[in-house]
Amino acid sequence: MDIRLVVLLLILIPIIVGGAVVASGMPMNTWLVVVLGGVMIYLAYNLYARHIDKQVIQSDAKKATPAKMYMDGVDFMPTSRNVLYGYHFKSIAAAGPITGPIVAATFWGWFPSILWLIIGVTFVGWAADYSAIMLSVRNDGNSLSAIAYRLIAPRTRQILFVFIFFYLLLVAGAFMGVMTALMSARTDVPLGLLALAVMGLLAGQMLYRWKMDLLVVTAITVIITIAAMLLGPFGTQGTTLGPVQSAVAGLNSAVDSITNKQALFVVVDPTRADPRTPAVGADGKRPSTAAYDATTDTIKTLPNYLFWAVFLLAFSYLGANLPIWRFAQPVNYIGFWISILAIGLSAVGALLAPFIAPKIATFAIAAVKPNINLPNVYDLGFTFVNGKQWQPLWPMLFVTIACGAISGWHSLIGSVNTSRQIEHETDALPVGGGGMLTENALALLALTAVSITGLAGVGAFAAGIGRLLGVLFGEGFVAYGTSLGFGVFMVIVITVVQLLFRVMRVTLTEWLGDTVPIFRNMHVASIFSMLCALFLLLTGTWVYLWQLFGSSNQLMAALGLLIVSVWLKSTGRNPLYALIPMLFMYITTMASIIVIAYNQYVNVLTAPAFAGQAIVQIGGWVQIIISVLLFVCAAVIAWDAWKAWQRYSQKPQTATAPAE
Repeated sequence: MDIRLVVLLLILIPIIVGGAVVASGMPMNTWLVVVLGGVMIYLAYNLYARHIDKQVIQSDAKKATPAKMYMDGVDFMPTSRNVLYGYHFKSIAAAGPITGPIVAATFWGWFPSILWLIIGVTFVGWAADYSAIMLSVRNDGNSLSAIAYRLIAPRTRQILFVFIFFYLLLVAGAFMGVMTALMSARTDVPLGLLALAVMGLLAGQMLYRWKMDLLVVTAITVIITIAAMLLGPFGTQGTTLGPVQSAVAGLNSAVDSITNKQALFVVVDPTRADPRTPAVGADGKRPSTAAYDATTDTIKTLPNYLFWAVFLLAFSYLGANLPIWRFAQPVNYIGFWISILAIGLSAVGALLAPFIAPKIATFAIAAVKPNINLPNVYDLGFTFVNGKQWQPLWPMLFVTIACGAISGWHSLIGSVNTSRQIEHETDALPVGGGGMLTENALALLALTAVSITGLAGVGAFAAGIGRLLGVLFGEGFVAYGTSLGFGVFMVIVITVVQLLFRVMRVTLTEWLGDTVPIFRNMHVASIFSMLCALFLLLTGTWVYLWQLFGSSNQLMAALGLLIVSVWLKSTGRNPLYALIPMLFMYITTMASIIVIAYNQYVNVLTAPAFAGQAIVQIGGWVQIIISVLLFVCAAVIAWDAWKAWQRYSQKPQTATAPAE
């Protein structure tokens, strides 16, 4: 089939199907999302991705990969693609494919969100992940920064270091924000996360010291971790808490008593995505809680919030500094199985729901009911009102769904980690492309969850998981399924955050290690990175930070595609499959940074709720400064890349191009 026809079909299918549902007035349901998503993933991989792999990149199973050439058992290690696929998927899938679609659906409804998820991953997402891996494989396993040094210009490497560190800082702040809020709000969650840490340490010991069978280790650690997640809500009836939740609630109360249960500061979340925001009651109003003031619509940040932030940083510290086999890898492995089980069982529930429980399966007209603090979902946010936040569909949708369609984190982890474990070049597509398409399935699950529950925030994901599992195991399992949904979210995110701090530590060392020798110490670099993230976490609501992270994340993806495009040009290959998505993402993300800086000024710096809160005001300015810094860095790199492009256009395969 002609590739141009394939591209046209892949664009038109989701538009026609989704548009027909909207135009006909028929309700969207879970079955249709599963089928449409599954068909598009299959077609994108088999008709488009395989074509690029075979005709443009020309992967060769007989070529020696860096994993084989430089095998050291530490960084370079040939790994079966069946194992590496799971490792790569769990290394890339974090809060992005869950929180992003939920926030986007809150702003613009399910239809634009599902279109971007499907079309984005088809033409941009898998290509970015796979290409970053192959770029590194073809260049001795070097990172994007090292390749840019040779391929584009020496100064590009230093600028990328600056960009990557502050980009990772935003990712850390955004992910830590949502996880900490969830730990503070849900007393049924901490036990499962503690069990994951213990089982991770145990799994590493059993596998690498005691040499136990992988299947036995998997069964023990995964079952115990899931059991701990389900034990969290055990015994809870209405307002009467079970033993686990009572213990956690008592701990929170003891920590809060340090300030006599007075807030450290207050925040405002117009999206209702913060887990500390209670659901609307039967009377249509949100009740006041220890952390939420219904009269002012503000969230009080209590001392237990800071306690759980430190707990999560301690977890991440182990993953960032212990030998990777000791903690990060086994925790990641356990997290992979928990994630896959949640996705698989929920997908089965979504397929069966229209036939078993039609009310559960039906989408809301809009994902959630718009309120006065959000743009009207039907005008897609384009109406601009001076002095109020602005959320136009373009460019903001494309950075709010920060993963699931495309992600810069994937390019980083793929080029510095996964690429060094590729056993055969032909493994890069199932590992990189397949891992990204699997993450897209997780994003579609999150979108389904928010659309069938009509809720906002992480609670929508958990409630959706609970309802879909209830289809399989009965209504009595819904409460446990919801608790499991919250636990799965935490597992998905924390397993990536520990790797994020690991990469952040290495980046800081390579960037400043020569001029400031103390940063060569891994513990100093890790603690400094975590303190920066903690400061950012405490400067305002994570939802504002989320979109800034989304912009930097998508801009990082655009930078990855930019380097890939220049590399393809330098080697005489057709760069269009990477070049066109790169141009779209570059323009979109640069525009979004301008919108976000404006929203930060409106929502934080001039908001009455934050008046007199010095740390929040400082944080607002810090985020605006970071926005400007990222914008300038990206512009300079684009200029250097343009000059390199011109150089390779005149001499397509010069000696300065990285060798194949």
